[in-house]
Amino acid sequence: MPIISAGILMYRLREGVPQVLLAHPGGPFWRRRDAGAWMLPKGELQAGEEAEAAARREFEEELGVPAVGPMHALGRLRQRGGKWVEAFALEGDFDPATLRSNVFELEWPPHSGQRASFPEIDRVEWFVLAQARARILPSQAALLDRLEAHLATGK
Repeated sequence: MPIISAGILMYRLREGVPQVLLAHPGGPFWRRRDAGAWMLPKGELQAGEEAEAAARREFEEELGVPAVGPMHALGRLRQRGGKWVEAFALEGDFDPATLRSNVFELEWPPHSGQRASFPEIDRVEWFVLAQARARILPSQAALLDRLEAHLATGK
């Protein structure tokens, strides 16, 4: 059974120019990575959970605020590792300074026997689409094109 995640690509318009909110994953693996490391806040669906509900739940868990408002389905895509992501666009605003992400634990440093906690998301930023294309995971870049098409056509 394939792993399916759901997430929200929040956007806002500033003087008619779309900006998207991307999240940088926390933890030691991602610490020094920037280009090609950012993503939309997302997480796995729980048994019997609808994708839109999962996307809203994950947004709140990873950013610390609820995702309020109507969402537009951006469709599903497959990431490089084989995981499927069901994405939704949501117009909104978020102050990156208010980020309150949930945390995860792992053994760090490796083979040390010590456990350390890290935020799932260590920062979020607003990017215009050209900047976002340079920062987002390559496997999620198609979501920016889908959002751009939605904004141009309203569909």
